[in-house]
This record gives sequence, C-alpha cells and structure tokens, in this order.
Amino acid sequence: MKRRSGVTKPSGFLAGGLACGVKDGKIKDLALIVSDRPAKAWGVFTTNHVKGAPVIVSKDHMRHRFARGIVVNSGNANTANTLTKKAEEGAARMAKAVANNLDCPSRSIFVASTGAIGKPLPIAKIERGIAKLYREISVTGGGDAAEAIMTTDLVKKESHASFNVGKKKVTVGGCGKGSGMIHPNMATMLAFITTDAAVSRAVLKDIVKRASADSFNKITVDGDTSTSDMFIALANGASGATAINAPRGKGYAQLLDKVTGVCVDLAKKIVRDGEGATKFVTVNVTGARSEADARIIAKSIAVSNLVKTAMFGQDANWGRILCAAGYAGPLIDPYKVTVKISGATAYRRGKLVDGFEKRVKPKMMKKNITISLDLGAGKSASQVWTCDMSYDYIRINTDYTT
Repeated sequence: MKRRSGVTKPSGFLAGGLACGVKDGKIKDLALIVSDRPAKAWGVFTTNHVKGAPVIVSKDHMRHRFARGIVVNSGNANTANTLTKKAEEGAARMAKAVANNLDCPSRSIFVASTGAIGKPLPIAKIERGIAKLYREISVTGGGDAAEAIMTTDLVKKESHASFNVGKKKVTVGGCGKGSGMIHPNMATMLAFITTDAAVSRAVLKDIVKRASADSFNKITVDGDTSTSDMFIALANGASGATAINAPRGKGYAQLLDKVTGVCVDLAKKIVRDGEGATKFVTVNVTGARSEADARIIAKSIAVSNLVKTAMFGQDANWGRILCAAGYAGPLIDPYKVTVKISGATAYRRGKLVDGFEKRVKPKMMKKNITISLDLGAGKSASQVWTCDMSYDYIRINTDYTT
C-alpha cells in the first residue's frame, strides 16, 4: 500500500508521476507536484551561462506573488534545441497545461526539465501526459514523482522531517535527482522541497539560500555544472502553525534546521548514486585562513580525477590529495599541512609517517572514506561530499547521448 512520502509528506500537497512518451517504453518521465492552496515559493538556479528554457521560464515565474505547483519532465533537457524561441514556448506550454487544470495563472507554475541536451521537446506528448497525470495526483504520489524525475539515477531520492510549533506539527518533505553532471554552483541537479509551514517570502528565500549552501553546494560527482537544474521550495501554511515572518526565533531556527537536514540527506543520496560510484568520500579541510579558502581547496580535492580514481582503486595516494590542494589557488605551506585518510595520518608538516600504508589499507576497502587536510594556517574549515570515479562512469557517459 502506498503511503505519503517525500514531497507529499507535508499537508496540502499532491503529486504523481507517469510515462508520457518522452523516454522510450513505459519508463516514468513526467512528474507533477501541486499545493492545494496558494504557496510561497523561492528557488535557486544553475549558474551555467547556457541555461535550459525551463530555468529561464521558472526564474521569471518566481517573481509571481504565489505558486501552485511544479511540473517536471525527464529524458529531454529542453536546452539548446533551436535557434528560435520554441524551447521557451515549450516550457511555457507545460506551465499553462498545469495552470489550466488548477484554474490559476501560468506564472504560478514552475517548470523543470532534465535529460539529453539539443533534442526537440515532444510538447504534445507532455501536454497529453499532464492532462492524464492531473487526474491521478494524490497524497501518496510522492514516490511516483521522485521516480519520474530520474535520468541516469539508479534509485529515487526522497526525504522528510518534522517538528512542533506549539501544538501544531510542521513537516518538510523533498525529492531530488542527480547522478552525473554534478558540481552545484547552484545547482547541478533537481531538488524540490515542500513544507506546510507558514512563512513569509523573505524567510523562505533566506532558508533556501542557507540550506542550499550547506547541502547541494557541498557536493560534487564529476565537476560539471549542468544547464537545466534548480532547487525550488514551496511553503503552503497548511499545518495551521503560527507564521514565521522574520529570520529569527525558535520557529525559524527549527524550520531552517529541518529544511537543511532534508537537503543534506538528498545531497548525500545524490553523491552515493553518482554514476558508477562505489565509494562515498567526505573531504574535510581545516586550519584554513578563511572559510572561502577551505571551501576552494576542499572542492579542488573532491573534483580531482586523480584523487577520485585513487579512491576507486583503493589506493591511499595522499600525494594526489596534497597536489590538488596545492593548485586550488589559495596559498598553502606544505610544511604546515597534515594529510589523513580515514583517520590514518600519511603526512605531517613536511614529513612522511611510518606505517601509514599498513594502517590505511583496510580502511580503503570500506564504502565510506574520509580525506582530512589540516592546513595549519588558521581556524576556518569546510566540508565537501564526493564519490570515486570508476570504469562504469566512463561506460555510462559514453553510452548517454548529450
């Protein structure tokens, strides 16, 4: 029996997913998330200068005073597929098809697309699919929506959390997709968060920016920033809890904590499902002069193909880690740096540590690996989550049309 999950865990949200023919066969490729009442909305979008038409349309729709839903197709990115405005027209038609069913303005619908770049969008199939899907959305359709937004993902990704505001229960739910082309700057994936909290738009904007910085912007799979991706949050107030109208106080802190927690859970699931991934790698950089320096160095290590392939080969090649830190940009002194892999010290302030290879060998066989770099230069730190790079990453991406 289906249960409420992901984006339909909070009150007042319906969702669903089905196959409309964008992908071959009967693979789900169309998702719809709907609030049963007007909701506050905010989002962050890819920084790639080549943007998909849905990103352009959704950024414009974010200026509307309320939102009612999100429609997503997978299997086609609706990006760079024409020299005319047809791509944006297709995205606008997706929004209009949903809005017609909800009897609301098209600008209250967000649109997202993910998949191959450069192919014409089969908008007629999608419009027929929306008409059918609208009749099927339900409070138990969150799982189907999460499945329908997948591309090379192996598993669907959902999460939820709740807390109490007085006697009222407030819930946050979410779903996301991503497996390859992951290097958020915001944002290299799709993620959708719903909550039945009552918030002002300014508070939701603040929470989305903070949550994305502490979750999706801390992951990388392959260093590629996509053209089509976004993180959208909807808050409809259906819990009946007291409204949170300012970025302070207990209610605000609780909501920020739960939204961030759901986003972190989804972000880690994206990394664990990285194309061909066999290892989940946490990169910790401490002792930096500034948080910005720590973040730049952590991402440099996390995105290094040499580091990632070493993790796949269970080779504790700490030299590649130190090298990636050295070319990241911020100045470091190798005679102050300490490098550890899963707690085993390899290099300490210019000196090799005896017995490292023996101590670290069994740790490299585990699925979870931690790379730690203490720069010995300050008190700032940063953390990034990544994965290894395997033979399957090459196979998957040589077979996938982009």
